[in-house]
Amino acid sequence: MFEKYYVNTKAQSNGDHEVHSESCEYLPEDDNRGFLGRFSRCQDALQKAKEAFKNADGCYYCCGPCHSS
Repeated sequence: MFEKYYVNTKAQSNGDHEVHSESCEYLPEDDNRGFLGRFSRCQDALQKAKEAFKNADGCYYCCGPCHSS
């Protein structure tokens, strides 16, 4: 099943730009997120986010397999 993924365009205090699924309760506000596309896995969304933000990381809550820091 494909889900929509977004990246937080505003970096966290550690410099990471978090990737979130559309259903995440921590999804950033509209003005602080960029649409990445529809993916079946967070790994694919994270790879896309890293094209724009080298410090992209998965959200701990909705993209646990892609969260590293």
